[in-house]
Amino acid sequence: MLIQLTGLSGAGKTTISNEVKKNLESKGIVVEILDGEAYRQTINKDLGFSKEDRFRNIRRLGELGYSIVQQNKIAIIAAINPYEEIRKELAQNYGAKTVWIYCPIGIIMQRDTKGLYKRALLPDDNPDKIFNLTGINDVFEEPENADLIIDTGKNSIHKASEKLVRFITRSLK
Repeated sequence: MLIQLTGLSGAGKTTISNEVKKNLESKGIVVEILDGEAYRQTINKDLGFSKEDRFRNIRRLGELGYSIVQQNKIAIIAAINPYEEIRKELAQNYGAKTVWIYCPIGIIMQRDTKGLYKRALLPDDNPDKIFNLTGINDVFEEPENADLIIDTGKNSIHKASEKLVRFITRSLK
């Protein structure tokens, strides 16, 4: 099974993925996490944040995820994945399930664990300003037909992870 998580930076995609991996592997189900941020530092370090590069990033993660699925493992892509067109492409080409890790922007901005939102809101002439933060000064298209929506503004990481584990285990039957 290939799962593509989508959601803004700081919504909880990586944290939930790691909890789900621990939970499922304790049941003998092998899970590989393809963390978008980590892969941008390795196989996707040649890519920027244009729409075309974001598509390339997700296509590469989709291809890698599908190769993992062919080994009878679950692959979870934990990436912002802001465009509906590429999410649909992964669903069509690889049967990827779309899980929207939703969190209201106000809550994400309060958390701002990496300081990204603070930097995105700096004046344009500030050298520390981020100009391509999804949801602030770059596009995030809400999923039209997500297979599952998990609201991390209302659910703890534990509850959010449980929801994704239930979704996966039901889908495997």
